[in-house]
Amino acid sequence: MVGVGTSRQRRPFPLGRRGRTILAIVAAGLVAWFALGLSPAQLVPTGGAGIARDFFAAAWRPALDYEGAGVPDGARPFLLKVLDATVRTIVFATAAMSLALPIGLVLGFLASSVGWSGDPATRASRLSRTLARSVQGATRTLIIGMRSVHELLWAVLFLVAFGLNTASAVLAIAIPYTGTLAKVFSEMLDEAPRDSAAGLRATGAAPVQVFLHGILPRALPDMTAYAFYRYECAIRSSAILGFFGYPTLGYYLRASFENLHYREVWTYLYALLILALVLESWSTRLRQRFVA
Repeated sequence: MVGVGTSRQRRPFPLGRRGRTILAIVAAGLVAWFALGLSPAQLVPTGGAGIARDFFAAAWRPALDYEGAGVPDGARPFLLKVLDATVRTIVFATAAMSLALPIGLVLGFLASSVGWSGDPATRASRLSRTLARSVQGATRTLIIGMRSVHELLWAVLFLVAFGLNTASAVLAIAIPYTGTLAKVFSEMLDEAPRDSAAGLRATGAAPVQVFLHGILPRALPDMTAYAFYRYECAIRSSAILGFFGYPTLGYYLRASFENLHYREVWTYLYALLILALVLESWSTRLRQRFVA
């Protein structure tokens, strides 16, 4: 009877480990829902359901020209203005990624164990190993600091410190993206298969050759795919920075919404949607060509 009772007590949870994890997530969500006092009624605008109805009705007929009166003489055509805002959104994101990608690659290498581990028979002195661990730890701390602050918070800080300028917007995106890229790159380098590296090391190849020909090629496909994904995220971050006054899609979207020009709002939203679809198609083709 004791054995039967013991087996019953040790019977695993019916849903298993994954089931317990899902239940914990659901329970946490319910607690957060009630703690915040969330209600579907909060989605109804202050002015009533009519505002929401007018807003979503405008989605079926986006503006092709300026909505409302008061357009100054000599103003650029509306669609040309939308195109210019879209281009500026791309330029901000591209400039930020041009900084984040190379710096993130270097920091990712320094934060990984690839540069500080090798053949036990050829390991450096204790002082060199201590210095290497110090560099690795300092790099990881720097990465945590860079990615722990969201780009919107960086934008607020730079806006207060340096005013409204393009360099502030680029750095606001580049700093957290550098930290995120570095963290993911370091993990991909650490998780890359080591069979090729071991073979090169056995033949007496230098550590640099082992990394460039044995480790980096195995991690490069995943690193490239993730870099494309982060570029798409940078486009969205660039658009959101427009709400702080930078001349991207978000800036004109906010202005149109404040003026209750809902058709113009949907034009800017569709421009952002089209941009995202084009980037997704472009990145998919590049990944299939260079990564697959």
